[in-house]
Amino acid sequence: MTSKIGLVIRREYMERVSKKSFIITTILMPIVMVALMLAPALIMMMSTTDTKTIAVIDDSGAIAQYLEGNEEVHFITPDQPRDSVMADDSLFGVLVIERGILTGNSAAKLYTNAAGSISIESNIKSQIENIIETEKLKAYNIENLDQILDDVRTPITLQTFRNEQDKDESSSSSSAISYAIGVAMTFLLYMFLLLYGQMVMTSIIEEKNNRVLEIVVSSVRPQQLMMGKIIGIGLVAVTQILIWVILMTVISSIVLPALVPADMMSQASAFNAGTIDASTLNADPDLLHAISIFGNVGYILEIFGYLLLFLIGGFMLYSSIYAAIGSAVDNIQDAGQLQSVVVFPIIIGLIFVMTAATDPNSTMALVMTLVPFTSPMVMMVRIPFGIPSWEIITSLVLLYISFIFMVWIAAKIYRVGIFMYGKKPTVRELIRWASYK
Repeated sequence: MTSKIGLVIRREYMERVSKKSFIITTILMPIVMVALMLAPALIMMMSTTDTKTIAVIDDSGAIAQYLEGNEEVHFITPDQPRDSVMADDSLFGVLVIERGILTGNSAAKLYTNAAGSISIESNIKSQIENIIETEKLKAYNIENLDQILDDVRTPITLQTFRNEQDKDESSSSSSAISYAIGVAMTFLLYMFLLLYGQMVMTSIIEEKNNRVLEIVVSSVRPQQLMMGKIIGIGLVAVTQILIWVILMTVISSIVLPALVPADMMSQASAFNAGTIDASTLNADPDLLHAISIFGNVGYILEIFGYLLLFLIGGFMLYSSIYAAIGSAVDNIQDAGQLQSVVVFPIIIGLIFVMTAATDPNSTMALVMTLVPFTSPMVMMVRIPFGIPSWEIITSLVLLYISFIFMVWIAAKIYRVGIFMYGKKPTVRELIRWASYK
């Protein structure tokens, strides 16, 4: 029995790993992910925008003279009548500041001759608010007010530490970095569950249409064939993750220290340990924390270790359902309706990911990590925040118990479905097949 399953596993695994597409995507995926993260910043740096001219009609007489332009917008105060200014198509827009704006009894209105711009609107709104605040402060007639405000304004750096009773030293943490890592790991897991789960279903449908299954099951039991397919394709996903772990380890231990200046690396380590005065930092605290995290090989191995555990459990759970669906239909089109049974709980998990990322200690986040169908996604977004170990262990135990039960149910459907042709079964029929002894 073991040797037969091993043959199926080896065939499914080697068939996919030996393809050029697997090698290319495995190498290119990390590069693409990094490129996608850096693309917005690079586009903003390389893109040049035309300066847009906005005519200002200031009925209050207190705002226009203080408006400052930049590379994106240029303000002018025209001498022409209002109607002529409003009809001038050469202008990007006309900003009308009503008379009572200083008292809050009226508003500023921007009339544009083209599509609006969020950055320009935000710039105008921010400038007008600052000007009004300055004008109101002047009414108090306080000497050296600007200097007083500069002296009073005191920016601080808030550094968060996890108070761990079982360790001698507390470690620095950043909710922003934990949020980013958690969301990235969750979407990576989501991609693998859908991609490789559908791969199991597609493989079964293709072999069923080619009548290959009828030949194979003459020497291999249907349950063995299903498990061989699931494990073989699952090992492909695990292999891809392990290759990425190696690449990340090399980047963390060799590439990152070579790219980042030595003083910044030492400052990042000191900042993470809380042994440096935050007021003397010459870099953004979140940047230093990110450098300390991505330069920590142990942390990277820990995160990807959890990813593998939840990937294996989640994949076995969902791929068994995909296998049951694939055995029950004759083509991909017929499988579309039944796939909602699989996709819906994954989508529900993604919805709760945002809630869990905002407050990883909420009751709802805990509940969703104990529900096997949503636990892989929700738990991966919570782990970077440093949740208690018992929650992770409990979630894994429930997930693995559930996938064992689901594999048993799916195997009963599979052994009936692979011999069914010309009929698209309903969910009720699949449940009836699962009840057969």
